[in-house]
Amino acid sequence: MRSRSAFPQTGLAGTADTVHRRRWVILAVLITSLMAIVLDNTVLNVALKTIASPTAGLGASQSQLEWGINSYTLVFAGLLFTFGVIGDRIGRRRMLIAGLAAFGLFSLLTAYAHSPDQLIWARAAMGLGAAAVMPQTLSIITNVFDPGERARAIGIWAMAVGIGVAIGPIVGGLLLAHFWWGSVFLINVPFTAAGAAAVRLLVPESKNPDPGRIDYVGVLASIAGLVLLVYGIIQGGDKGSWVHPDVLGPAAGGLAVLAFFAWYESRHKHPSLDVRLFRDPRLSSAVGALALVFFGMMGALFFLSFYLQSVRGYSALQAGLLSLPFAAGQLLLAPRSAALVSRFGAKTVAATGLLVITGALVGYQMLGVSTPIWVLGVLFFVQGAGMGSVMPPATDAVMSVVPREKAGGGSALTNTARQVSGALGVAILGSILAQAYRGQLSPHLTALPAQARGPATASIAATQTVAARLGPAGRNLAGFADSAFVHAMHITTLISAAITLLGVLVVLIWMPGRSRPGSPAGEARPAAPVMAGAQVEG
Repeated sequence: MRSRSAFPQTGLAGTADTVHRRRWVILAVLITSLMAIVLDNTVLNVALKTIASPTAGLGASQSQLEWGINSYTLVFAGLLFTFGVIGDRIGRRRMLIAGLAAFGLFSLLTAYAHSPDQLIWARAAMGLGAAAVMPQTLSIITNVFDPGERARAIGIWAMAVGIGVAIGPIVGGLLLAHFWWGSVFLINVPFTAAGAAAVRLLVPESKNPDPGRIDYVGVLASIAGLVLLVYGIIQGGDKGSWVHPDVLGPAAGGLAVLAFFAWYESRHKHPSLDVRLFRDPRLSSAVGALALVFFGMMGALFFLSFYLQSVRGYSALQAGLLSLPFAAGQLLLAPRSAALVSRFGAKTVAATGLLVITGALVGYQMLGVSTPIWVLGVLFFVQGAGMGSVMPPATDAVMSVVPREKAGGGSALTNTARQVSGALGVAILGSILAQAYRGQLSPHLTALPAQARGPATASIAATQTVAARLGPAGRNLAGFADSAFVHAMHITTLISAAITLLGVLVVLIWMPGRSRPGSPAGEARPAAPVMAGAQVEG
């Protein structure tokens, strides 16, 4: 065990030494608390078909289903950075408990929504609670673990995030096999209640001891800029056009506000985010890599759910279980990422992981209407292994640059990059998929009445509904729909692969390589001692 001198004394004698002894228990509590938040990112995907049913669900339209996902993402991404900064100021444990309580309460309301509109608003409220939780977990880890163990701890945290995303469809499928659609949200209530109690008992309080004045202008600008930008992105996917005023207006406004935010923060004495940190290539390249990889991954996972259920005919549970190889790949690589970085360097590990993901996305070209399903399992495993290689070193690179007393802001930065890029991936890739699907299917709809052609091309689910009403005559239409969707999926996954390949170039060009013995070049800046400069309370 390290000497007590590694932990600077705080207002409470022996607190640092006590925290050091229970640091792995604290990590387990934080991961458990985080799991409900992470699962919710993908658990809804397998429930979409059920919620759309007028008998078993709410009869939600395609647009309402999209907003059921995107309302959560919009609020989550827009408030992540702000709650990270507030947690640094008022206390990370306090903010974590409040966020868990809010997430549990709004999950309960979502489970018992009586209309699609109620579902959308309740999901938006869940995003508020999630935004309060996510950044606190990583910032507490940064303050509890010393530099020698931090990379391993962050690797486990990143693995939990990735596995949570992967097993979300499994959990959703299991619940839908036995209960009604609201159970995919109701399951969050006991998780968050237990998590809040464990955090209260075991996790120490920490905050920035000298936060200065609250940067109200910066906080409000970050919220307004991110919300406007993500809203514009979502509108682009919803409308299927990127030149619509409802898309260009909010997106341009969001970019303008974020540009003002960057300018203002660079001149403020107590900035919410010191944008000068982006001059460090470790941080800027790591944030870029995270954003690009989640762009490709979230977009692919979104439409693969429709491929499995609508094209291949698998149930929600079967579709969820098929994501197990993705989780297995991450489980295999993420815990070993710290050792790989120590041996080969973060640049090599992250670039290789991104290249592996790119190869998996290119491999989706092999998927067809009747391809053996084990092919998808192999691709999922390879993609998960790549994710497990990228996330831990990239996340640790960001947290090693951000001052420890502002860990909440750094944590929020990585999570905001993931959420915004994930929303962008779903919106842009979803729009490309929809347009390619319409273009491929439209020539086969000439026999339909003119008023039925538009609704039939809205989605593959809508086409299958029209085909079912036609009886035996609709079999050909259903076959055309399957082929058109697979064709559109091939186009979209190639674009995803191009995006992740861009991530490889970003890492290779800008991320520093391994330092040479005795040379400061490329050498990682020593991290601050554990909890140095951070106020810790028992």
